[in-house]
Amino acid sequence: MLHLICGKIASGKSTLTQQLSQAPQTVLISEDEWLSRLYPGQIQALGDYVRCTGHLRDALTAHIISLLKAGVSVVLDFPANTLASRRWMRSLFEGAGADHQLHYLDVPDEVCKARLRARNAAGTHAFETSDAQFDLITGYFEAPRREEGFNIIRYEPSGSDVG
Repeated sequence: MLHLICGKIASGKSTLTQQLSQAPQTVLISEDEWLSRLYPGQIQALGDYVRCTGHLRDALTAHIISLLKAGVSVVLDFPANTLASRRWMRSLFEGAGADHQLHYLDVPDEVCKARLRARNAAGTHAFETSDAQFDLITGYFEAPRREEGFNIIRYEPSGSDVG
């Protein structure tokens, strides 16, 4: 099983991926962790992120497909927030002949920004994001649609599913 996560910054994606990764024979792969270790101090603008995550995705594609083919479930803590990112993710489960679930955290901007400010103040995240950066990045957000053919599980902040 390949678990994919869609949600804006500070919507609860990493919290949910931690929960999902507790299942037996499941591996968590976190984009933020890999980027912060491979490119320390190098991601200052959106273009830097796009370049670095592109390299990371290229490097991990065959590995993720191998894990899935070996029967290991993968929780991919990469944002499935655009059509392009979801195309890459589709290539993973299709390439492995594996099942998937796209977990969509449908959280309003105001809630995400409040969580983001608290996260920034706590200093517990690999990257600090300003409100202006949130707005810029959120401008590219494309919610998943049924027509894309993903197995979507939708979470809302009022439910107990969102952390």
